[in-house]
Amino acid sequence: MSHSCLITVYITNYNYEHYIEKAISSVLHQTIQDFELIIIDDGSKDGSRDIIEKYRGHQKISIVYQQNKGLNATNNVALGLSKGKYIMRLDADDYLHETALKELSEKLESDPELGLVFPNYYLVNKSDIIISEEIRHDFDKEVELLDQAAHGACTMIRTSFLKELGGYNEDYTCQDGYELWVKFTRKFKVSNVGTPLFYYRQHGANLTSNENRILDTRAQINADYIKQSGEDTSALVVIPVRGGEKDIAYRKIGDTNFISRKVRQALMATNQVAVVITSPDENVQKALDLDLQENDSVLFHKRSEGLAQLNESLNGTIKEILDQPEIGIMPFESICLLTIEYPFLKPHKIDDAIHTMFLFGSDSLLSVKADNSLFYVHKGDGLHPILERDQFTKLEREALFRHSGGISVVRRSVFTSSGKLIDGLVGHMMIDKESSFGVFSQYDYELAILIEAANK
Repeated sequence: MSHSCLITVYITNYNYEHYIEKAISSVLHQTIQDFELIIIDDGSKDGSRDIIEKYRGHQKISIVYQQNKGLNATNNVALGLSKGKYIMRLDADDYLHETALKELSEKLESDPELGLVFPNYYLVNKSDIIISEEIRHDFDKEVELLDQAAHGACTMIRTSFLKELGGYNEDYTCQDGYELWVKFTRKFKVSNVGTPLFYYRQHGANLTSNENRILDTRAQINADYIKQSGEDTSALVVIPVRGGEKDIAYRKIGDTNFISRKVRQALMATNQVAVVITSPDENVQKALDLDLQENDSVLFHKRSEGLAQLNESLNGTIKEILDQPEIGIMPFESICLLTIEYPFLKPHKIDDAIHTMFLFGSDSLLSVKADNSLFYVHKGDGLHPILERDQFTKLEREALFRHSGGISVVRRSVFTSSGKLIDGLVGHMMIDKESSFGVFSQYDYELAILIEAANK
């Protein structure tokens, strides 16, 4: 395939008149000049067009005006026009370090099998003040599990590889680079450059600030790729309940108690083959709504008192369940544990956890929420920040994740071998704020009742 330049950079713009000139200038002032620049305006209604038109006639610049096609369609427009060996998107509110094109292209030039490369970056505010430096893992030395995608923008891609994969999937209207990452990592090598090479602007208009849209789109992408692969992701869902008259299982939110609510969530997951409630308290089974008691997919396991003690892990309980003849013969490839304290868990999150584990090849998985709080430890001479998290530099290896949402998944083969629910390569699935709300106190319970009423 012949190319008229080394790199195609394309800038996507929608109503970023205050930032686009800086983005364009950052490309034009690169230390390497073997590039073309395509500016694509997606129907801006502000003064963006006046700024873009100033570059009309520039020998390196092509200009495209279109009407609200969306990001993935715009990505494909750029891919169709590209004359570069490599292609990279730059959002109009971000801008490049002057050596970005040089360093990223040199990495790709060094290995013809490498399909995608991305850098570290600076986080800046609307006034271009640097807030922090985001440092990723070293993908050549540290990374075994590819479940943390590259940033969608300022990732340089081998154009021929992207075309071989069919470009961008326009079915996904909310795109943060994840779909590209999933299909690239399944077929081609990816790597990174451990230098901050672009400036990512953080402001209220960022697409990435819409957590629910991002996570729901990722879940759909995962489901679609699992379906394409034909992989068996069937799961036995287990819900442990300690029991006793004060157990949260019996408390109600609206017309439904916690245990019935959790079983309904589990039954709505498309991967489940059966739902097992395990408890030493037989009243838990009687507390289920009548239709759930009569559902053949809902099974009750009488858990021994010893296995239900506070200091006991659930590993022994799961082993005991799998030893039951009627369960042992069931065809399922994974075991999914759900805890009842999360009343607003979205059922598709259960499927997403299972899909994510199989898609990225991990042995087990936890649902998590990133925790950006500052944590301190007392060392006798006062408080000291854990992992130096008060520093300007943010290291990916020091990011903290909190198990939230109450989902744990393990491959059946892994549990059979190790006897552990969490073992081997442990993946993660990001949970949304509502699904992560847990009830662990009377205050939480009263708040849950208010949330339920507000949702109706």
